[in-house]
Amino acid sequence: MKTSRRRFLALSALGLAAATRPSVSQAQNLPKPPQPARLRLSCQEGVAPGKTLTEKLDFLEAHGFEGIEPWGGGLPGRVEEFQKALRGRKIRISAVCAGFEGVLISEQEEVRQKAIRSIKEILTAAGALGAVGLIVVPAFHGQTKLGHVDGRELLVKLLPELGEHAHKAGTRILLEPLNRRETWFLRQLADAAAICRDVNHPGVAVMGDFWHMTWEEPSDFAAFVAAGSYLQHVHIASRKERKMPGEDEGDNYVDGMRGLKFIGYQNFISFECGSKGDPRQSIPAAVRLLREQWAAA
Repeated sequence: MKTSRRRFLALSALGLAAATRPSVSQAQNLPKPPQPARLRLSCQEGVAPGKTLTEKLDFLEAHGFEGIEPWGGGLPGRVEEFQKALRGRKIRISAVCAGFEGVLISEQEEVRQKAIRSIKEILTAAGALGAVGLIVVPAFHGQTKLGHVDGRELLVKLLPELGEHAHKAGTRILLEPLNRRETWFLRQLADAAAICRDVNHPGVAVMGDFWHMTWEEPSDFAAFVAAGSYLQHVHIASRKERKMPGEDEGDNYVDGMRGLKFIGYQNFISFECGSKGDPRQSIPAAVRLLREQWAAA
């Protein structure tokens, strides 16, 4: 029986699909995470309601938060303040959000060195406070004239020194991918993980942000799985207007939470967002939503 070229190609495609499709038994044998994932909520200091650090900590603890995330600017001068405020509490420092001077991948040596010095100072403070890491964005739009290849090459060259300083301080550098409206460089978690792989230092890791991921990642699940063990911190906000989770219609994080469970994620999911309403009401509502979706993931 003669077979047309079109029929031959169609049959070949069907055969390939059948050969490569995982069986039910294979799908059920996915690797188990190294340990069960935990939902540990954190909130940026500036997001938490309260006039003083003590009031903010009281509010967060009362609503089940385990972490608070301070701004890095000025943190070296606040170490004792935080140590005293956290004494006797269950809540701890989750990560430290940026706050450094300079631009890490600037084409100007002086600007780069300023960033390195500033990052090291904040890393020392972050380590003293037991933080998971310091969030670092290599460059925003307009901060460097370097192209992607040169920028990446420079970053990989600089990170071992910073990673070593972080490791000795007991913390990490956390590379943060942003969305295309904020940077041309480093927009997906897989890219950040590849940089970590190339640097190959325990002091260099990755964080993910559901807000930025909304615009850049085809799948939250796949993004977190791609980051794997490099993922050490997560930010969360509503998916349209960057307000409290649940304040935008249809806010859903289940796909990403499945990814976090898949990799056995142990660290914090931290609120980095505004609020349409009174945060004393919107934050507890967001906590309930996230706990519901975590259970569903």
